[in-house]
Amino acid sequence: MGDVFAKAFAIVIGEEGGYTDDAADPGGATKYGISHAAYPDLDIASLTLADAQAIYQRDYWDKISGDLLDPRLALLVFDAAVNNGISRAGMWLQQALGVPVDGVVGAQTIAAASSCDVPAICAECLARRLHFMTGLATWPTFGMGWSRRICGLPWKAQSMTP
Repeated sequence: MGDVFAKAFAIVIGEEGGYTDDAADPGGATKYGISHAAYPDLDIASLTLADAQAIYQRDYWDKISGDLLDPRLALLVFDAAVNNGISRAGMWLQQALGVPVDGVVGAQTIAAASSCDVPAICAECLARRLHFMTGLATWPTFGMGWSRRICGLPWKAQSMTP
C-alpha cells in the first residue's frame, strides 16, 4: 500500500466514521463509509477497518488512478468518489481540466492533470461537487456535515504534498 493512499485513506475514513443505520440515509446500514446499498452482499456490521481499507483501495483509489495524480488532487477526487461515486468524481475532475468528460480517469485526464494548476483545479472540483450536493433531496438533513467535509478538504490536502 502506497504512502499517499494510506494518508488519503486516513483522512477519508476520519470523515466516514463507524457503524450507522440512519433511516434518512438512502445507503442504508453503513460502516466506514461502506454502505449496504453499494455492497448488498457484505455483512456491514461485521466489516473491519482492514476490510474497508482494501475496498477503498480496490474500488475507489485504483479506479480514480490515485497513484498517478498529484497527491492533493488525488485526495479530493478520492473523497468525492467515496462520497458521490467514482464516475461523478471523474467527471468533475475532467470538467475542471477541460478534457472530454466520460467519468473515467484515464490517460488523457492524467496527462492534463500532470500539467495543471493544482490549487485552481482542486477549487473547481470542490465547487462542482458542492453545487451538485446542494441539489440532493438529502441536503437539508446532511448538508451541514457535507459542507464541513468539503470545506475542510483543502486544508487536509496540504498534508498530502509529497
